[in-house]
Amino acid sequence: MSKQASAQHKSILIALGAFIGTVAIVGLLGYLFLDKTEEVIQGQVEVSEYRVSSKVAGRILEIKVTEGDMVKAGDTLAILDAPEVSAQKESASAAESAAAAMSKMANNGARQEQIQGAFQVWQQAKAGLEIAQKSYERINRLYEEGVMSAQKRDEVLANYQALQAQEKAAKSQYDMAVNGARAEEKQAAAERVKMAQGNVKLLNSIQKETVQIAQLDGEVSEIYPKLGELVGTGSPIMSIAMDDIWASFNVREDQMSGMKVGDKIKAYIPAFDKEVELEIYFMKDQGTYAVWKATKANGQYDLKTFEVRARPTTKIEGLKAGMSMILKK
Repeated sequence: MSKQASAQHKSILIALGAFIGTVAIVGLLGYLFLDKTEEVIQGQVEVSEYRVSSKVAGRILEIKVTEGDMVKAGDTLAILDAPEVSAQKESASAAESAAAAMSKMANNGARQEQIQGAFQVWQQAKAGLEIAQKSYERINRLYEEGVMSAQKRDEVLANYQALQAQEKAAKSQYDMAVNGARAEEKQAAAERVKMAQGNVKLLNSIQKETVQIAQLDGEVSEIYPKLGELVGTGSPIMSIAMDDIWASFNVREDQMSGMKVGDKIKAYIPAFDKEVELEIYFMKDQGTYAVWKATKANGQYDLKTFEVRARPTTKIEGLKAGMSMILKK
């Protein structure tokens, strides 16, 4: 072998050795440093919200707040225009007044003029009955003495009995006028009044829904419709974020290290560049859709992911929904 070939061979061996050494060093550094990189579990801040909605459809007439406003329970948030409800309420009020008048009429009985008229008819019937009775008694005596025929006596008796029935009918009409409606009619009239009053109360309640008020203290996080837009029954008008903030983390079960409800954990908030203390209050597996599948069969196994919720142990000013929180293992 020539000196030139020997030198070339030696250079190749040196280059190969250098390459192998470099790969070994990189692998060693990766083993020493990359494997020891801290596992970072990132979560985010959540907040409880309730949605403001109306039981009645209407058009947005006025919105009293803007997004970001702090509201107290009882504050007016929005006003809706629902003319159909106002019309129904007027109709129900008129029906209530009519039912009350009918009930009053049933309880008070007939008017005084009607009572007086019925009394006069009864007195007239009584007078006619007295004359008929006297005529019958006189004709009957003559019949017994043989002076009057049986036919004439029977005609007078029939007239007397007819006037008796007429007098009783007149007396019944007078009593009815004095006593008013029957107990059943009075009860029916009273029930109609109650039904009409119930309709008015229902429509009053529905009309109150045209003015939306805050049910709890909080911050207006989002307003959905614009002025003049029509909203349906139950459609959300705005969302109110309450003073109930927590952090939510998705933690693989091999990262949990014995976490349990009641534990205190530390989390870093990038927005404030500080670390805070949280207390775990809720843990739940996320089901089969959040399982980490093993990619090899040599001793590995599937891992589930758990949702872990934790609240700050002290109030953190400026903490907003959507901010990141980081757990370091």
